Amino acid sequence: MQNRQLKKNRYSFKVQGDKITPRLAVFRSDKFIYAQIIDDVSAKTLASASDIKKDSKLNKMASSVIIGKMIAEKAKELNIKKVKFDRGGYLYHGRVKALAESARENGLEF
Repeated sequence: MQNRQLKKNRYSFKVQGDKITPRLAVFRSDKFIYAQIIDDVSAKTLASASDIKKDSKLNKMASSVIIGKMIAEKAKELNIKKVKFDRGGYLYHGRVKALAESARENGLEF
């Protein structure tokens, strides 16, 4: 846990979002995955999506794909086309990669 926190701090320092290109932050727990579009300058969350209230019959990879699609649709509603991807210290693999690729397929650029 401490190792991931160090990686997150080091990586998040480089990826700062603003009004034009906000930050797409991903958090992955053992059961769920969360995605937020954040404007770091004004310290506000512009959009968020998670699979807490979703159908529990889906596996984790399928949930990640759905969350990527949901966050991309919410970004379109806010006229956000380009974001900076903050993987939160996690490897770009598995559920994080599935979420990112789903968001790209649905119109987000990063």
